[in-house]
Amino acid sequence: MDLNLNRADYLQVGVTSQKTMKLLPASRHRATQKVVIGDHDGVVMCFGMKKGEAVAVFKTLPGQKIARLELGGVLNTPQEKIFIAAGSEIRGFTKRGKQFLSFETNLTESIKAMHISGSDLFLSASYIYNHYCDCKDQHYYLSGDKINDVICLPVERLPRITPVLACQDRVLRVLQGSDVMYETEVPGPPTVLALHNGNGGDSGEDLLFGTSDGKLGLIQITTSKPVHKWEIRNEKKRGGILCVDSFDIVGDGVKDLLIGRDDGMVEVYSFDNANEPVLRFDQMLSESVTSIQGGCIGKDGYDEIVVSTYSGWVTGLTTEPIHKESGPGEELKINQEMQNKISSLRSELEHLQYKVLQEREKYQQSSQSSTAKSAVPSFSVNDKFTLNKDDASYSLILEVQTAIDNVLIQSNDNFLLATYRCQANTTRLELKIRSIEGQYGTLQAYVTPRIQPKTCQVRQYLIKPLSLHQRTHFIDHDRPMNTLTLTGQFSFAEVHSWVVFCVPEVPEKPPAGECVTFYFQNTFLDTQLESTYRKGEGIFKSDNISTISILKDVLSKEATKRKINLNISYEINEVSVKHTLKLIHPKLEYQLLLAKKVQLIDALKELQVHEGNTNFLIPEYRCILEEADHLQEEYKKQPAHLERLYGMITDLFIDKFKFKGTNVKTKVPLLLEILDNYDQNALIAFFDAA
Repeated sequence: MDLNLNRADYLQVGVTSQKTMKLLPASRHRATQKVVIGDHDGVVMCFGMKKGEAVAVFKTLPGQKIARLELGGVLNTPQEKIFIAAGSEIRGFTKRGKQFLSFETNLTESIKAMHISGSDLFLSASYIYNHYCDCKDQHYYLSGDKINDVICLPVERLPRITPVLACQDRVLRVLQGSDVMYETEVPGPPTVLALHNGNGGDSGEDLLFGTSDGKLGLIQITTSKPVHKWEIRNEKKRGGILCVDSFDIVGDGVKDLLIGRDDGMVEVYSFDNANEPVLRFDQMLSESVTSIQGGCIGKDGYDEIVVSTYSGWVTGLTTEPIHKESGPGEELKINQEMQNKISSLRSELEHLQYKVLQEREKYQQSSQSSTAKSAVPSFSVNDKFTLNKDDASYSLILEVQTAIDNVLIQSNDNFLLATYRCQANTTRLELKIRSIEGQYGTLQAYVTPRIQPKTCQVRQYLIKPLSLHQRTHFIDHDRPMNTLTLTGQFSFAEVHSWVVFCVPEVPEKPPAGECVTFYFQNTFLDTQLESTYRKGEGIFKSDNISTISILKDVLSKEATKRKINLNISYEINEVSVKHTLKLIHPKLEYQLLLAKKVQLIDALKELQVHEGNTNFLIPEYRCILEEADHLQEEYKKQPAHLERLYGMITDLFIDKFKFKGTNVKTKVPLLLEILDNYDQNALIAFFDAA
């Protein structure tokens, strides 16, 4: 990675949403460009840089929160008209700030995503997609799951209008008019779509996607089927992708990929001879990157990556060097322009400190008066609670527009209770939480920022009974399956609400049609679940008896709450128990071996110190000493992993016999003894003999 970029913070607006900052086209090659940005206060601001200072071109009055900002104009001309989506309205501005469009759509929900191409406008709310041409309704589609982004292949290059929806159920839906032409699964919930090279690549059909679990890929959207070209798997466990742009920042004549992530990471990928992406640059910012653009802002001739962050900072990563040489052999000097800027910032800081002091005194006086009324200060929290497939844990990300003082996490009658105190200027906190299937409830996060008077916001997240399950679109039908069948006087909407309650990643709204089938995979054990239900009937199949047991208990409880009589029947496949134990075997064996190795490290180190070398040790022990740091780090990363596996095997044992009407809880100590001296055949024999 040989690309050197220097950071320059330009200005701060209000809190921003994803894809709400753009650069207006340059008047000539590598000339400075204007930045236009919309924030949660409803303000659209356009500014340019002059002598190191941000100078406003125009700034609108506050209004509804701006959810998206796009540039448009007549096809094949500079795209310099500014369009914003706020609530259910689209407004258009010229590059000088004159409003020329106010279009109230017929959407009942707020607009979440927008794409503009000539006179065509593509919009989506949570589940609804609409296509307008010259502000007249053309096409409509109701999606089965939430729509995160919308885009259209370039109409100026292709003979057809091809909109593509990025949906939460890990699917890209390719539309033709109001119908789905085809669907294609991607490796995570897609959060952002972008045309490759800004124009769809060589074919005009190449589409980039980024996912909430940090994966990036390129798909060619042909008329008949998708062609998957490449994918980056997020091996470094970085944040979800929020924004993508194509721009030649390296300067080799080929456009690079600019990526912004929700953990603050900015990345640049170049392409090798085989057209595969190669990481050339990365830099961590302190908060999530909501928009990213390549262009020229600070100074003519110096390309840069411009980003906007959650709290509204517009920041450049520029190719302009920080220090300039005054002449050959002379020392580097801070030029007059820089000195003026420092002096200006000092006076601004003094003025702000004085103002804060005044306001603080004013507040103290007013709060002590007999008619005092205290106003609770409002602050914005950006949160994300997602299941990570790689380690079957939940990631809770909390981001606040101001510094966080502390966060208290509480769940299920204080079964979990933890307080995190933050260092000064921490605005983003990421926590890992492990859940146990069958134990469900609400996780609450109390977020207290460093503002006066003290105030707190509470965020709630549902931990579902089958919390480690994740939606998938294909399962192995040859596995030994256990079946749970429900019948009764319940509606399609009621049985759907029970499935929503039990399993993550099911859309809140009942799908269209009279019957639906969803597939799920357990992220920890790789067992699977198939749920098919309609009015009056629900059939659930899994190769894990414990999954069926949890569903039986929870669904019975939910039906009882609603006073609905359920007829419950089940078919248990004895072979499935052995099958599940074999799925657990490699994980259990690995964790037991890791635990044994870690236990040996201290003793081996003591022997090494005593003997002065490791020549006397057998190769296996020498290897443990050489890898000691790596082993301890891995063991630390997976706390209570072994206990988690023991718990799942114990549940499997109890559930197997529960369906036979036998209580085997007294035999659990014997089972744990067998696990401590683990042998796969002995464990299977114990399950068969009990």
